[in-house]
Amino acid sequence: MDELMRRRVYGADHDDPDPGPRPGHVYRELVGGPLDGLLLDVTGWTEAARAAGVTLRTEIGRYGPGGRAQYGPRSTDPLRWDWQGDTR
Repeated sequence: MDELMRRRVYGADHDDPDPGPRPGHVYRELVGGPLDGLLLDVTGWTEAARAAGVTLRTEIGRYGPGGRAQYGPRSTDPLRWDWQGDTR
């Protein structure tokens, strides 16, 4: 868990002096694609929402500014969400 506590959370400001996870929050690790290695805060999400995955804004994906990256839970390890592709 100590390794996760040093990681950066998706959506944290680049100039945030502490862009890491917060105690009491629930996170999923993004694996692959443009957001590889970031953590996603899923605190308060329903089980259905967690099972559905997410589409996240990113400027560093295939479509540049305005693009999005799709991530979904890995069937063998739902704490890791695999990249499923980029979209506009």
